[in-house]
Amino acid sequence: MKQLVIAEKPSVASDLARVLHAKEKKKHYYEGKSTIVTWGYGHLLTLKMPEDYKKEWKTWSMDTLPMLPKQFLIQPLPKTKGQLQAIRQLCQRKDIKEVVIATDAGREGELVARWILQYVRYKGPVKRLWISSQTDKAIKEGFAHLKPAKMYDDLFYSAQARSEADWLIGLNVSRALTIQYGDQLSAGRVQTPTLALVRKREKEIESFRPKEQFTVELSYQGHPLTSRKPLVFSKKETAEKVKAQLQKETAVVKEKKVKVKKQWAPLLYDLTELQQVANQRYGFSAKKTLNLVQSLYEHHKIVSYPRTDSKYLPTDLESSMKERLQAVAKEFSLSGTILQKGKVQQRKVFNDQKVSDHYGLIPTEVAPNISRLSQDEWKIYQLITKRFLNLFYPPYEAEEQTFVILLGDQNFQLKQEKVLEQGWKEKEEGVSSLHLSLNQELPIQIKVVSSMTKPKSRLTEGQLLAQMEKHHLGTPATRAEIIEKLVNIQYLERQGREFIVTPKGKQLLTLVNESLVRPELTEEWELHLQKIEKGKEKKEQFIQKMKKEATRLVTEIKQSEKEYKDFALTTKKCPECSGRLREKKTKQGVFYVCSNPECHYKRRKDLKVSNHRCPQCHKKMVIVEGEKGAYFKCQSCSLTEKIPDKKAKKQKMTKQEERRLMKKYSEKAPAENPFASALENFQVQD
Repeated sequence: MKQLVIAEKPSVASDLARVLHAKEKKKHYYEGKSTIVTWGYGHLLTLKMPEDYKKEWKTWSMDTLPMLPKQFLIQPLPKTKGQLQAIRQLCQRKDIKEVVIATDAGREGELVARWILQYVRYKGPVKRLWISSQTDKAIKEGFAHLKPAKMYDDLFYSAQARSEADWLIGLNVSRALTIQYGDQLSAGRVQTPTLALVRKREKEIESFRPKEQFTVELSYQGHPLTSRKPLVFSKKETAEKVKAQLQKETAVVKEKKVKVKKQWAPLLYDLTELQQVANQRYGFSAKKTLNLVQSLYEHHKIVSYPRTDSKYLPTDLESSMKERLQAVAKEFSLSGTILQKGKVQQRKVFNDQKVSDHYGLIPTEVAPNISRLSQDEWKIYQLITKRFLNLFYPPYEAEEQTFVILLGDQNFQLKQEKVLEQGWKEKEEGVSSLHLSLNQELPIQIKVVSSMTKPKSRLTEGQLLAQMEKHHLGTPATRAEIIEKLVNIQYLERQGREFIVTPKGKQLLTLVNESLVRPELTEEWELHLQKIEKGKEKKEQFIQKMKKEATRLVTEIKQSEKEYKDFALTTKKCPECSGRLREKKTKQGVFYVCSNPECHYKRRKDLKVSNHRCPQCHKKMVIVEGEKGAYFKCQSCSLTEKIPDKKAKKQKMTKQEERRLMKKYSEKAPAENPFASALENFQVQD
C-alpha cells in the first residue's frame, strides 16, 4: 500500500519525491515503492461564477442583484483540468492507503488541497505535513510526525469563509457599481479600504498649508541643547527677541544625571516587517520581496517559511541554533566564541504562546551557495540572517549622561552616550564626548533658523503595509497581491517609492459605500476569520452576515444619486460604430478601446516601435495598422515595408546544413595566380 502526497507546486513535488525515494517520473506524478507524489499549480479549482448558479445571473442587471448562492460550489480552472483528472485517478487507485496534504502550511495552502480532495470525492484517511522549512532534514522529520488532517479543519473553514466572503462582497458590489455608472468599476472587501488609506494621506497633504516658522537653536561644541518646550515661533521678531535675551545670560551646569541603559537585539522578522524594510532600503515592492523570500525558502532551502506573522521561535527549536550558526558562519565571518557557545542571548525570542502557525524568519541548517543567488536574493537573505545573528550577541549597553544647563531662568538639557558594551549594534561614528563639571560656565552658541512647515509624505509601500497590518486588512500572505491588484486595475500608481491614487480610484471612493471605504468594517470581518481559524466561531454564521452585508451594500448603490465622470473617455470617435474611445493602460502599452459594449474596436494610442531597422537610415521602424493590415514605417524617411509572414521568415539552419556549409568553405580553393600557388608549395628548410 502507498501514500499519495499532494504538493502545491511541481518544484516542491520534485523535492519531496527525491527525499521520499519516489524516483519514477510520470507526466503528472512521481512514484516509488511506498509513495506517490503529485502536485497542483497553486489553485486547481475556484468558486463558480454567477452564471454557473443561475442563467439569469449571466446578465449584468440590477434586477439580478444581490446574487446570493444557497451553497457555494467549486469548478476546475480551465488550464488545470488535466492535472486534476490525474489526481482523481490516483485517488481511485486500490493501492492508495492514505493521502498526505503537503501544500503550503497556511490558510491558502489548506484550501488548495481540501478543494482538490472535495472535488475528486476522496473519502479515505487524510494526514497533514506541517513544516516550516523545505530542507531534507525538515521534510524527513515532518513525514515522521504527520498529523491528522482534522487538526486543521478550522483553518480550512477560515479559508473557505475568506473566499466566499470575497465572492459575495466583491462580485455584488463591483457589478452594482458597473451597472449604475456605466464603466468597469471594481470594489472589494479588502482592496477598497486599502485604497482609502492611501487617499486619506493624500487628502491630508492636499489640505496642508505651509507656514514659515522660526526656531531658536542652542548648542555647545556641536551638542544640541533641548528643552521641554521647543523655542519655535511664528514671527521672526519674537525669535530674535528671545535669542537676544538668552545671549545676555550665562549658561551654567547645574546638575548631572547618569543612567545605564540596556537595549536587547530586536526580534526576528515576520513577512510584513521584512517587506517594509526591503521597501525602505532597496525600493522593493511587497510582491517582489515575497517572491524573493519564497525562492530562498522553496528553491534554495536556506530560510524558513516566509508567510509568517510571528517574530518569535518555539522553545523546542533552540537545539537547532548551533547547526544554523555553522551553516552561515563562513559567509558572515562569525567569531569562534559565538560558534562555540551557540547560545541565544535575547531570550524573549523563545515564546511558544506567541508562535502562530509559523515562527519568525530564520536561516535553515543548509549553508548558502552565494554563487547561485541573485543579487536581490542575497540582499533579502542578509537581512534575515543578520537579524537572526543579532540574537546571539549581548545587549547594547551605554551610560547616558544628562547635564541640566541653567540659562537665565530656563533649564536646558544636554545629552550624550558613552558606550559600555557594543553588543549586537554596529559601531557608529559619533560626536566627541564632553567632560563637564558642576557649576561650569559654558559658552553657548545661539542662532535663529527659519524653516517652512512640511506636510507628511505620500505613503510608500512599506508604510502602506504597516497601515494594513494595523487595521488587520488581509494577511501577510495576501497583502502584496492586494496592492498589486490595485495597481493593475489602475486605482493606484507608483511614483518612485510612493503611491498616488488615480482619478478613477478617487472617483470610486466617492461612489462606493461609505462603510466599505472605512477600514474598521473590514478589520472587524478579518477578526471574525481569525476566530473561525481558532475554532471560536462558525463559518456559517459569518457567511450569513456577509450575505446581509452584500444585500445592504447593493441596495445603497441602487438608491445612490451620485454622478460619475469617466476620465479615461476621450473625444475621439470609433471608426466602426462612432462611439467614443476610452484610454486603457495595459502591460503592452496604452490602447484606445471603444466605450460601446457591443463594439470590440481597439488600437494603440502610440505607435509600437519594433526592432526592425529602416534599410535607409537604420533607425527602428514603427508598426502601423492600415486597411490591409499592419506594416513597418520609418518615421524619419517615411519608408514603408511589408511585415513578412511568420511562415515566410527564414528557418533556423539545421546542424546538418551547418556541417555541409562548413565542409564546402573549408575545402582548398584553387590559387588565383602563380605567386599564390608557389607560396602554397613553399616549405621552410632547416
